[in-house]
Amino acid sequence: MEQAGTRRTTRQIGIGALRVGGDAPVVVQSMCATRTVDIDQTVAQTHQLARAGAGIVRIALDNEKEVPALKEIRAQTRGIVLSVDLQENYRIAGKVGPHVDKIRYNPGHLHHIEKAKTVPQKVRWLVEVAREHNLAIRIGVNCGSVAPAFLEKYPGDQLSALVESAVWHCDLMDELGFDRFVVSLKDSDPAKVLEANRRFAARRPDVPLHLGVTEAGLPPDGIIKTRIAFEKLLAQHVGDTIRVSLTLPNERKHEEVTVGHQIIKDVANGRFISVPDFGTGMNIISCPSCSRVENEKFVELAQQVKEVTAYASRHRITIAVMGCRVNGPGETDDADLGLWCGPTTVNLKKKDRKLGNFRYDDVLTRLRAEVEKLIAERSAAANN
Repeated sequence: MEQAGTRRTTRQIGIGALRVGGDAPVVVQSMCATRTVDIDQTVAQTHQLARAGAGIVRIALDNEKEVPALKEIRAQTRGIVLSVDLQENYRIAGKVGPHVDKIRYNPGHLHHIEKAKTVPQKVRWLVEVAREHNLAIRIGVNCGSVAPAFLEKYPGDQLSALVESAVWHCDLMDELGFDRFVVSLKDSDPAKVLEANRRFAARRPDVPLHLGVTEAGLPPDGIIKTRIAFEKLLAQHVGDTIRVSLTLPNERKHEEVTVGHQIIKDVANGRFISVPDFGTGMNIISCPSCSRVENEKFVELAQQVKEVTAYASRHRITIAVMGCRVNGPGETDDADLGLWCGPTTVNLKKKDRKLGNFRYDDVLTRLRAEVEKLIAERSAAANN
């Protein structure tokens, strides 16, 4: 069984064998896109991902009501390493601890609940849960949900806030004497993923890193964006586990794992691709389909967004399509136009300003109008 996460004394990767610290392979992780309460579907997808080569399968839980389902999923997936995403409710860690191998918490979500408690107190409790159940921990820092304290400390410098938040939480782990943890620093921009992980690796070369380009989007663009970051980082001896995040329907979810293994294999054999510059032209960001998605039309919508904006491909516009209320509000703020999908309606935004809620069948018409308006505004500004 793959280790769910453990501290390394060295970060060197022997490229030929792709082994970290000389004795552990780079592990490909994936995440179930099924609803956790749908036990049969989640069990089937867990096995689907494991058969494709996922060394760790991640499942998301939103509340305590889903714990009985997780318990049954664990019973039917013995031998597969399960990681659970605590989402915005770190308090469920104690309930899920007996049924998983690893827990992931986001430092940017700890301030939401039990505000009378400090962040160190909350992390201490998570570590106690991990110790009790022999769990690994992933400290998952995300671009769209950096802890407010660090955004305030580094105004206008989200990258520094991202890195410093991760370093600070590692220091907490050190103070608590806990060493079974990994760190991830994710963004939808591969250049930012590169820079953040390079900075962190220089600061804490002893801490294993989980690599990911979050909301990479639809294939093939999402694969290219992921390769931009992964190839360069793995070749520079940075990265212990990886996750490819693509917007795919459930029956194709295993393709994330296949792509991850192919990237690892190509780096091992010195095969690198020539990539386009995503800093120019249309850039569509979309999150991977996962159990948080509240309407399966989200994947179809992401593809439709790509199609209806194809005419504007030469314009430097970023459109973010998010599938749930966790990623949606914050991780569309930096996009020129953002769509985050609820159960029956889609929230359309321009930067951090909400334009309104629209039915799935109606939002594309308004989106195209906003794209044309944005192009006209920029053209007028350029001519003045």
